[in-house]
Amino acid sequence: MPHRSSATVDLDDFDRKIIAALRRDGRMPVTALAEQVGLSKTPCQVRLKRLVDSGVIRGFTALIDGAKIGLDHIAFTEVKLSDTRDQALQEFNAAVHRIPEIEECHMIASSFDYLLKVRTSDIRKYRSVLGEKISALPHVAQTSTFVAMETVKD
Repeated sequence: MPHRSSATVDLDDFDRKIIAALRRDGRMPVTALAEQVGLSKTPCQVRLKRLVDSGVIRGFTALIDGAKIGLDHIAFTEVKLSDTRDQALQEFNAAVHRIPEIEECHMIASSFDYLLKVRTSDIRKYRSVLGEKISALPHVAQTSTFVAMETVKD
C-alpha cells in the first residue's frame, strides 16, 4: 500500500462542495459540477485540478455491482501477524497488492493487525483464497472471517 502524506490541504466551502458532489457522481461534467457548487466553469476547473494535483482527489473509479459480474460474496478477514516490525509490515503490505480478490486492506488498532475486504464468487472460492493466498501472506499468524449477509451502503 503506498504511503499517503499526512499533510492536510486547506479546503474552503467550494472545495468541500466539489468533493461531495464528485463522491456522489465522479463522472459529472465540469459544467454541471460548477453549477451545483455555485461557481463558473473556469474557476471550478482550476479548483478541481488543484484538488487532483494536491492528491486530495486520488483518482476516479467505476463502482461495479459485484452480483452482476458473479462476484457477490464479500468477506471481511481479520489478520493477526506474527511480527509487526516495520520490515514485516512492508512485506505484508506489498504482498497484499498481488491478490486481486482483496479489495481493501486497512491496518487496524485492535487485537488484530489488518482488516481485509475480500470479494469472490462464493464461499468455496473465498475458502480457497483464504487458504492458498491470504494465509500464505508474509507473517500471517491467524485469521478470522466475517461474511457479509447484505451490503446496505458501499
